[in-house]
Amino acid sequence: MSTEPAASTLASPRSRTELFTAFTWLALQGFGGVLAVVQRELVEKRRWLTREQFVEDWAVAQIMPGPNVVNLALMIGGRHFGLPGALSALAGMLVAPLVLLLLVAVLYSQLATLPQAQAALRGMGAVAAGLIAATGLKLVTALRNNVMGLSVCTGFAALTFVAIALLRWPLAWVLLGLGTLACAWAWRQLGRTGG
Repeated sequence: MSTEPAASTLASPRSRTELFTAFTWLALQGFGGVLAVVQRELVEKRRWLTREQFVEDWAVAQIMPGPNVVNLALMIGGRHFGLPGALSALAGMLVAPLVLLLLVAVLYSQLATLPQAQAALRGMGAVAAGLIAATGLKLVTALRNNVMGLSVCTGFAALTFVAIALLRWPLAWVLLGLGTLACAWAWRQLGRTGG
């Protein structure tokens, strides 16, 4: 059974307080990477976005300066409640995690040299990488309806992987080069479909 909301059955945040609490909850779950948590919470549980909308909004959030999830929070808050909504979502993303981070930093400064603390951090890194990879695979199905086409999107993903992971090119140059090519291809395809 699919948990994917149809565009016609999407919900909306009922208040700025709900935005604040939703993004606080997301931020508190997001140690080491929030993509998996954000997708599950906003698409599957709260049904504020379809999978396709999430992929599009996440792509925009990634190219904007600043943390991806903060950019997404600002976009969703602003979409529903304007500037006050954007600020509520931003506060939700930052207030509780800031307090928690300060407490963890004080604790970690006391325990950083212990081998158990170092091993725990390495383990958390592996878990975060696995969550991100699993969410990426889950979101691939949203590319079927992408104007660029699944094969072209897959090709750009493969080229990006080769450029960054294997050739070790700087992210900024890969984003500028492949990002520009992808945008040009999408523009061309949109012109063909009248979108």
